[in-house]
Amino acid sequence: MEFAERMNRLGTESAFDVFARAKHLEAEGKSVIHLEIGQPDFPTPLSICEAAFRAMKDGYTGYAPAAGLWEFREAIAHHISTSRGIHVHPNQVVVTPGAKPIIFFTLMALVNEGDEVIYPNPGFPIYESVINFVGAKGVPLPLREEVGFRFHLEDLINAVSDHTRLLILNSPQNPTGGLLQTEDWAAIAELADRHNFYILSDEIYSRILYEGKHISPLQFPDLADRTILLDGHSKTYAMTGWRLGYGIFPFSLVEGIVRLMINSNSCTCSFTQIAGIEALTGSQTFVEQMVTEFQRRRDAIVEGLNAIAGIHCLKPAGAFYVFPNVKQLPLTCDALANYLLEVAGVAVLAGTAFGQYGDGYLRLSYANSLENLQEALKRIQKAVAALG
Repeated sequence: MEFAERMNRLGTESAFDVFARAKHLEAEGKSVIHLEIGQPDFPTPLSICEAAFRAMKDGYTGYAPAAGLWEFREAIAHHISTSRGIHVHPNQVVVTPGAKPIIFFTLMALVNEGDEVIYPNPGFPIYESVINFVGAKGVPLPLREEVGFRFHLEDLINAVSDHTRLLILNSPQNPTGGLLQTEDWAAIAELADRHNFYILSDEIYSRILYEGKHISPLQFPDLADRTILLDGHSKTYAMTGWRLGYGIFPFSLVEGIVRLMINSNSCTCSFTQIAGIEALTGSQTFVEQMVTEFQRRRDAIVEGLNAIAGIHCLKPAGAFYVFPNVKQLPLTCDALANYLLEVAGVAVLAGTAFGQYGDGYLRLSYANSLENLQEALKRIQKAVAALG
C-alpha cells in the first residue's frame, strides 16, 4: 500500500519506541529501569475513579456536546480563571480526548501551507511532527542551557518574520524542566503585536512546579486574544490513560475548533468529564503530595547525575524530567542512550529525540520510585566508568 505523501512528514515519539525495546529486553529476562516514559507513577486518586463509576451508573455513557459537557467547561473556566488570575468564560473552553488534539486543531485551524511556525527546540516532538504534517515551515527556537533552558531574546527575534503565523511554547517544559519568566512573555507580547501571530501555550505541567511561578500568556492583556492555552488532567492527576485535555481559545476561534472536534472525535467521553470535574473541584491533597515526592526525586537524581564524571545536570524548576549534558562523554547521546539500555538496563532517551538542539543531552524521567532512581544512578555510574 502507498500512503499519501503527507504521511512521510508525520513523526513519532521516541519514548514509545524505546519503551517497546525495553519491554522486549525484559521479556528476555533482562532487568530494566524505565526512565523513558513521561507518566506519573501514581494511581489516579480513588475519588476521581469513583466519580467516573457513579457517572456511568447515572447514564453518562452516551454522546456529549462536541465542545464538552457544560458543567465541565464551567469547572475548567473557573479553575483557569482562579489559577491565572484572569477571566475565562466557559464558551472559550473546548474539551478533547487528551491534550494532543489541541496541537492538531490549532495548527489545522490557523496555519496554511508555507506559513511559519516557531517551536521550542529541544521540545515535545509532536510540535514539529504536526507542523510538518500540515505543510507549514517549522522554525526551531533554541532553548539554551546557559539560561536555564529558556530562549535568548535575540534567537526569538531572528526566528520571527512576516510569515510567522504561530509561536508554540511550553512552560514548565518537556524535556528540560525549564520555566519561562515574565520578561520572556513581555518580549513575546511586543513581537506578537508587531508581526501579528498567535501563541499556543502548552501548560500541561503548570501544577508540577518546585520553584518560581507559573506564568501564562493569558495574563498579559495584549496576548489574551492571541493565545490558545493547552492543558489537561494527564500529568496533574495521574490520568494519562483517561485521555482528558482541553484548550482555552479566543472566542473567534471556538466555532472552528468545535467543527474539527465534530469531524474527528465527535466528543470526549462523558463519564471521564464528570471525573474531571471531581479532579478540579475535589481535594488537591493528592497533587500537593505528588509534587512533593517528585521534588524529593528531582533533588536525588540531580545530585546523583552531577556526581558522575562527564555529566552535568541543571536542577529543573518543573515537570518531572532532567536533561543532563553528556557532551564530555566519548559517545554521542544516541549511542549513549542505546548503551545504557543494552548494557546497564536503564531506559533513557537521547536528546536528539527532542530536536537538533537536544544533541549532547539525555532525557530521564524521574516518575519512578526513589529506590529505582538510586539503582539507576548506580548502573549509569558503573556503565559510564567502563567507557574509560
